[in-house]
Amino acid sequence: MPDKGRRDSGTRPGDQAVPAGARRALAIAIVVLATVTLAVRFFAGAAWTAAAARDSFCRALSPDPLSPKLQGLAPDFELADAAGKRWSLRALRDRPVLVSFWATWCPPCVEEMPSLEDLARRLGDRATVLAVSADESWDAIRGFFPRGTPLTVLLDPSRQVPARWGTSQFPESFLVDPTGHVRYAFINQRDWSIPEATACIEDLR
Repeated sequence: MPDKGRRDSGTRPGDQAVPAGARRALAIAIVVLATVTLAVRFFAGAAWTAAAARDSFCRALSPDPLSPKLQGLAPDFELADAAGKRWSLRALRDRPVLVSFWATWCPPCVEEMPSLEDLARRLGDRATVLAVSADESWDAIRGFFPRGTPLTVLLDPSRQVPARWGTSQFPESFLVDPTGHVRYAFINQRDWSIPEATACIEDLR
């Protein structure tokens, strides 16, 4: 006969009590998993916020749609500056680059140039502004910048480089991110002296 004075412990045959150490390990694992999940959500949210802020800054410059030719890596090129140093877009993959096609005989380019120089000064070594000239010789460029310029000016008298980028109208500028992809296109002149222009480029780093 069953012993009426004996209480059932609640443990069924075959059941084993979970050791205290295992319970602690399980609790720690749950806490770690929750912490990691929160961290992933936080950083994903922070990345989205940063991207949204950058897009907001860049929209202040009224970017134009990218042509199909520029969907992907930017067309590479290699041109010389006035001192004979060779510059290539591939060699600048670690930083944002603004490629601006212009010419001294282009009135909108002349109007835009002071703000482009101001942008280059404010960016310093945090980004590179390549001013690719379609002039025929360095004489016109030297006359245009009698006191020098903070821009990295390159000469392409053949105009083959802007053609590869799908343009023959100046000025046109293209913002390339550190991975070598074209992110924004700016057809015709812009006011590069506004604070949003600097923030737009710096936030691509």
